[in-house]
Amino acid sequence: MPPPLPPDPIEPCPPPPAMDAALPGAVVATILSRLDVRSLLLAAAACRGLRTCASHALVFLPSFHLLEVALPHHLLRPLLPPNPSLRSLRLDCASLEDNAIGCLARSSLQELLLLNCNKISGRLLRELGATCRDLRMLSLNSLGEHRGLVVTFSDLQELLNGCSQLESLRLALDFSTFDDPNFGRAWASASERLSSLEIGYIPMTMLLELLTAVVEAQQCMDYVKAPVFFPSLQKLCLTMDFITDHLIGSISVALPSLTHLDLQDAPIIEPTSSSDLTNAGLQQINPHGKLKHISLMRSQEFLVTSFRRVNDLGILLMADKCSNLESVCLGGFSRVTDTGFRAIIHSCSGLHKLRVSHGSHLTDLVFHDIVATSLCLTHVSLRWCKLITDIGIERLSFNKDLNVLDLRDCRSLGDEAVRALSCLPKLQTLSLDGTDISDEALKYLGLGTCPLTSLSLRGCRRLTNDCIPLLFAGSVKQSLQVLDISRIPSVTNDAIMLLARSRTPLVELRMRENPKIGDAAVMALASMQVDGGTYGSSLQLLDLYDCGGITPLATRWFKKPYFPRLRWLGITGSLNRVMVDALTRSRPFLHMASRGEELGTMLWDTYSDWYRHNDDDLDELEQWLLDGEPVSDDDTAMEE
Repeated sequence: MPPPLPPDPIEPCPPPPAMDAALPGAVVATILSRLDVRSLLLAAAACRGLRTCASHALVFLPSFHLLEVALPHHLLRPLLPPNPSLRSLRLDCASLEDNAIGCLARSSLQELLLLNCNKISGRLLRELGATCRDLRMLSLNSLGEHRGLVVTFSDLQELLNGCSQLESLRLALDFSTFDDPNFGRAWASASERLSSLEIGYIPMTMLLELLTAVVEAQQCMDYVKAPVFFPSLQKLCLTMDFITDHLIGSISVALPSLTHLDLQDAPIIEPTSSSDLTNAGLQQINPHGKLKHISLMRSQEFLVTSFRRVNDLGILLMADKCSNLESVCLGGFSRVTDTGFRAIIHSCSGLHKLRVSHGSHLTDLVFHDIVATSLCLTHVSLRWCKLITDIGIERLSFNKDLNVLDLRDCRSLGDEAVRALSCLPKLQTLSLDGTDISDEALKYLGLGTCPLTSLSLRGCRRLTNDCIPLLFAGSVKQSLQVLDISRIPSVTNDAIMLLARSRTPLVELRMRENPKIGDAAVMALASMQVDGGTYGSSLQLLDLYDCGGITPLATRWFKKPYFPRLRWLGITGSLNRVMVDALTRSRPFLHMASRGEELGTMLWDTYSDWYRHNDDDLDELEQWLLDGEPVSDDDTAMEE
């Protein structure tokens, strides 16, 4: 039997079947219900049939997480129809105002995370208290920071009174706006289930007022019926003006169940003996032996100062009572030496995370006999510890489970330290900003076995263009997603061209304040293709702020179809205001930073669980959000 003849090329092929004919609607709905929000919107952009199914799926989604773009209210409202199944909502609210509060405060919610609430007033707190009675987790930041907006104490009261099921509350706000004679007593109405409380900033006087109310309630519970404050609280994170002995003692008495204590102060004047932390205060930490995490940090944001009244004796006394600690963060302990830091490492057998900043007396000796410990450190940060050298890091590298290592501004570190680290089998994040490494160090990393996903080399002034091919000569090319090569004077356009040729699928690239980076670097990145994707497809963040060779010509390369996934762009605002504004209008979901601010947000890493896709369909997503439906007439006719 002769084979069938091929179809006549002149005859048109029959149109493919419509979506509902190819797959039952129930099957499509089941598939779409398994997708995250971003994937669901991308599917809706494909054709009319999927758009209809996606619209139905939005009514039943249990979670809506969209932190990568800040949608205005008129675009967000259609994506959040009435949905009794919605339990979790996470959004970037940079483009939202008070008229969106009704869209955010939903009675079915159990988890709510809102970033950049600058343009929303305190009415949001009031509405959440009135509507979200079953809310378990609430996280807000920057609420009401826009000029003219008000956040009042009564707003906070309504939130605490209404959300009686809260288990985790994070308000990254300035609590001085809530100053009121009843501030302390108002917390008696907070949820008894509250186990985690994080406050952006609270003045010392208000904090002590709250703790005093808690202690008084505990003392009179035996003979009078008194309100119960924080019966389940285990995690407390606060920022205040001063950390003092009195504060530490009050926390230890008022909150005996704490397992996680995180305190940071930022003095604007030099603390006196009565308003500072001393050895006596450290003795009062962890009287019940329940603490697993302790963080005591003194910020130098307003004043160059430290915990001058704490020495090795205080740390030794604290370590003796805190042997169960798994995480320790100490910043600004300028009089503590290797003796104190070594006591923590050797006393806490389960220590996994260690952070020391501005340890001006910390040397290699702190790790001299680290092999005598359990060697279970996974996260280590030694920022501004200028006396640590290659020898200390070589000994630290005996911890084979190291996953995150921050050595920023350890100026005595060189190539041999990196050589020791290059063979760590689990090291994913490495920060070497301001160290004394050369291209040889990058050669060690390139030939090493550590599965790096993030590498920061900012301010490593000895590096040259040769560091790029050396770094990407080995397996790092397959794993690296985040790279910072800012403030390296010798890096030029040639280095970026070498990077583009390597086709490394970087997600974030920072190269700010490099005088020899110019338009050619932007053109090379815009033309780079990764695994057959579109031009510049993998980059989501690109920081070019104050690069000396950037001209107005560079802005043309940020127009479509180039850099389809770009969400953060740093560029000098004075470059050409008209062209920068035009770019902002053509790409409304692109976060433009033109004043030198750092790009990205740490909260994405901490709270969001959105998946990093490898597709290049963000242009279609934007078009669907802005225009409604990117389906051509031919496609529509074919489906019908």
